[in-house]
Amino acid sequence: MEQAGHGGESAPRGPVLHIVVIGFHHKKGCQVEFSYPPLVPGGEHDSHTLPEEWKYLPFLALPDGAHNYQEDTVFFHLPPRNGNGTTVYGVSCYRQIEAKALKVRQADITRETVQKSVCVLSKLPLYGLLQAKLQLITHAYFEEKDFSQISILKELYEHMNSSLGGTSLEGSQVYLGLSPRDLVLHFRHKVLILFKLILLEKKVLFYISPVNKLVGALMTVLSLFPGMIEHGLGDCSQYRPRKSVSEEAGLQESRTPVDDSLSEPASETSIANVKMEGYLCLPYMALQQHHLLSDVTVRGFVAGATNILFRQQKHLSDAVVEVEEALVQIHDPELRKLLSPTTADLRFADHLVKHVTENRDDVFLDGTGWEGGDEWIRAQFAVYLHALLAATLQLDNEKMLSDYGATFVTAWRNTHNYRVWNSNRHPALAEINPNHPFQGQYSVADMKLRFSHSVQNSERGKRIGNAVVTTSRNVVQTGKAVGQSVGGAFSSAKTAVSSWLSAFSTSSPQSLPEPCSQDSGKP
Repeated sequence: MEQAGHGGESAPRGPVLHIVVIGFHHKKGCQVEFSYPPLVPGGEHDSHTLPEEWKYLPFLALPDGAHNYQEDTVFFHLPPRNGNGTTVYGVSCYRQIEAKALKVRQADITRETVQKSVCVLSKLPLYGLLQAKLQLITHAYFEEKDFSQISILKELYEHMNSSLGGTSLEGSQVYLGLSPRDLVLHFRHKVLILFKLILLEKKVLFYISPVNKLVGALMTVLSLFPGMIEHGLGDCSQYRPRKSVSEEAGLQESRTPVDDSLSEPASETSIANVKMEGYLCLPYMALQQHHLLSDVTVRGFVAGATNILFRQQKHLSDAVVEVEEALVQIHDPELRKLLSPTTADLRFADHLVKHVTENRDDVFLDGTGWEGGDEWIRAQFAVYLHALLAATLQLDNEKMLSDYGATFVTAWRNTHNYRVWNSNRHPALAEINPNHPFQGQYSVADMKLRFSHSVQNSERGKRIGNAVVTTSRNVVQTGKAVGQSVGGAFSSAKTAVSSWLSAFSTSSPQSLPEPCSQDSGKP
C-alpha cells in the first residue's frame, strides 16, 4: 500500500481518532490493512499490529457471515486505550467486489471475491451521522478498483474532523438512523418490556442477521432512555477488571464493585440520565468475544449477535430478543412474571402503538404533526421514566407503585444503576408527578386490552389460538367430505373466529406468559 509516514504526525483535532481498513486474508483471516493515523504510535500505516485493548477490532469491523451480503454496516464499541478515557465508538461499512473487476490486483488476492471494511473510530456516539458519510466514501473507495489508492481515506479523516469538530451531542443528529417508529411498528407492545428489562440490568442478547438490522434495533431501544446515547455509554465497553488480583487482595473483603462505584460522584445528576457505567453494551459482539457472556466480572449486558451459537446457549443470558420475529424470550419464570405489564403499562404501550400505526403513512411527522413520530416516542418514554423515578421515592403508596408493578419497582431499586442515581440529590423531582402517566380506574376497554395481550403474547394464549385455528381447519376439511355447502359454512366460521381474535390487536406473538396482573384492578 501507499506509504504515508509514521504515527504521531497528525493528532486528532476532532472526534475521529482513526480511519481503518480491514480486509479478509485467505490465510490470516481478518486483519488491519491500513490505518490513518497508525493505530500504534510510531508504526506504519500498513502495519497489521493492533493495540492489545483493540485486538477484536478486525472481527467487529468485518463481521461473521459478512460474505453472505454484498454490503453491510456495523456499529460496535471498543474499550479505551490504556484504561484511560471513555468508550471508542466504531462504525464500519463492509463491501465485497469480484477480484476480476480490480484494476490492480495484489499477489495475495487468491479468491474470486475481495471483502473489506472501511471503519471510523470516534470519540463521539454519532452512529448514523458517521454511517452516512462513511457509506459514500466506501463506495468511492471500491469504485477506484485499486485498494492501494488510500488518499481518499486520508481526506475522509480530515473532512470528518473538520466538519464534526464542533458537533454537539444535544441535538437530534445524535439519533440519526435510529427510528423508534420502526421499533414500535415491529415490536408493538413489547417495546415497554424491552425498556424495563434493560432497566433491571439483565443479560439481554439481540439476534438477527444482517448486522445493520441488529445494531439498528439494539441502539434504537437504548435511545428510548433519556440521555443514554449522549452520556450513558462512556464505560459500557470496559469489560476488564479495573484492578489486578494482587491489588484487590489489599482491599477489604466486604467492599463490592457496587460499593466502589457508589463512592465516586456521578458525572450527571439530572433525572434524565440513568447510567448503567460495569453493564456492557456491545451492539455487535464477535464470536471471539463469546467468553464475555460467562465472565464473572460482567454484571450484565445488552449485546447483539448474528452467529447462531450465541442464540443456542440460552443459559448465558436472561433473555434473547429475536428481532426478525419480534420475540422476547425470557428464560426465568420469575423474571417473566416480574415483567408482566400492569394495566397502566398496557394502556401506555397501546397509546404508543395506536399513535404510530395511525400515522404510519405520514412522512411529515415534524412540527404540528409530530405525534407518533420519533421525537414524540422518545418524549413519551422520558415522561414514563421520570414519573417512575419519582414513584420509587413514594414507598408508602402501594397503589402508585402497583401501577408500575410493585415487584418490578422492588427489583429495580436493588440494581446498580438505580443505587448510583439514588446516591445523588435530584431537586427537580419535586416538580415531577409520580403517578403513572396512564393510571385510572379499570374499565371494559382495559379488559379487552388485557385479553388481547394474553392471547397475542403468552404461550397459553398462543396454544388457545392455535387450537381454535386447528379445530376450525379440521372441521372445514371434514365438511368438504360431507359437501361443498357445509364446508363453505365452516370456512366462514373459521374466518369469523380469526377476525374476532385479531380485532383486538395485530401484534406478533412472543414467549411471555399470560400476564399476572400486578395492579389492584383485576377484571
